[in-house]
Amino acid sequence: MARKITAALDAPAGQDRPELRQAIQEMVDSGFTGVHLRVHDERGEWLGSAGVAKLGETAEPPADGRVRIGSNTKTFTATVVLRLVAEGRIGLDTPADDYLPEFGLDPRITVRMLLQHTSGIFNFTGEYYEDGTVVPGIPWQGQEWVDSRFKTYLPQDLVTLALSKAPRFEPGTDWSYSNTNYVLARLLVEKVTGHSLAEEMQRLVLGPLGLSHTLVPTTEQEIPEPHAHAYYRYEEAGRQKTVDVTRQNPSWISSGGDMISTTQDLHTFISALVTGKLLPAPLLTEMCTPHPKAGYGLGVFVQDAGPNGGTIITHNGGITGHAALMYSTPDGSKTLTASLNYVDDATMSLAAAFQQATQRLVKEVFCTTEPTT
Repeated sequence: MARKITAALDAPAGQDRPELRQAIQEMVDSGFTGVHLRVHDERGEWLGSAGVAKLGETAEPPADGRVRIGSNTKTFTATVVLRLVAEGRIGLDTPADDYLPEFGLDPRITVRMLLQHTSGIFNFTGEYYEDGTVVPGIPWQGQEWVDSRFKTYLPQDLVTLALSKAPRFEPGTDWSYSNTNYVLARLLVEKVTGHSLAEEMQRLVLGPLGLSHTLVPTTEQEIPEPHAHAYYRYEEAGRQKTVDVTRQNPSWISSGGDMISTTQDLHTFISALVTGKLLPAPLLTEMCTPHPKAGYGLGVFVQDAGPNGGTIITHNGGITGHAALMYSTPDGSKTLTASLNYVDDATMSLAAAFQQATQRLVKEVFCTTEPTT
C-alpha cells in the first residue's frame, strides 16, 4: 500500500509544494515501489518521499539513501575524461586506438566519439535496430540475468564481445547509445593515468566536491545503508517470481552504469559541473554542445524543458530496480534529483510510466506559468 508523502521537516514556510507531493505520489500510484525527490530552486530546498523502501514494510525511502544511479555514471565518467583533457593527458579528437592499441579499434574513432556515442561500436548489452532486428549481447534480463547476477565481468571482456559484433555504423556518421563507449572511456582513463577509474574519480570529482556518499564499485555487491530495495520480476517454470536484487555484482554494466550515489550528491555534482567548478569553460561548452540527432553532448543530454522552461542539462539512469534522475538549468540555479526503487522486469513494464513521470516532474520544476495580463 502506498504511504503518504512526507516533506522535509525543516522546509521553510511556503515550501509545502503540493504539486511536487502530488507528482511523486502519482509515480507510486503508477507502479513504482518508492520515490525520493530533491528540488533546489528560487524557493529553496524541498525534499519528499512517497511509497516504501522495501516491499511488505511501511518505512518510506530514506531521505538521503544510496541508490544505483545507472547511466548517470556516464556523466561522472565523461567529467573525469574531460578533466584529463584539461590536464593535457588526453586529446579529445585523438584516435582512441592511440591509447588502447590492444583492441584494434577503428582508427577513425576519437575520444570525443566515445563520449558522444558516435563511434558506431556495438552495444555489449545488445542492439535494437529500426527494422525490429535484435542482436543480443551479454545476459541482462530474465532468469538468465537473475541466476548470473553475482558473476564478475572484466571490462576488457565486455569490449572484446562488442568488437566481435558488426559496428552499427561508420564512425562519426550517426548517433546510437552504446554502453561499450563508456567502458572504453574507463579503460582509456586507466591506461593514461596508471590508476583505476575509482582512484581518478576520487581525485578529480568526488574528493574536490566532498561527495562522500558516492561510490565507484568494481565487483562489490553491497550498497551501504541506508538505501531502498530494488526488485526484479521474472518467469520460472511458468510462474512469476519477484526477487530482491539490491545486492548484485555491477561489473556486468561496468562504467556504463555501475555507480552508487544519493540525491544530495547528485545535486552537488550537477550544479558544480554546469557552473564551471569542474571544467574550464571551453570544455564545458564542448560537453554541453548536443549532437543534432539525440541532443547528446559529451556525457549529458541537452534538452528543452518545455513551455517557458528553457534548456536543461540532464542524464537519467536505471539499473534493475533502481533509478536516478538528475536535471539542472545551465546556470545551476535550479536542480531536480531523485532516486526510485521499483520492480523491474524483462518487458520493462514501467518504462512508459517512467517517461510520463519524469516529464511531469520536469514540467513542475522547470516550466513556469506565463502571467496573465
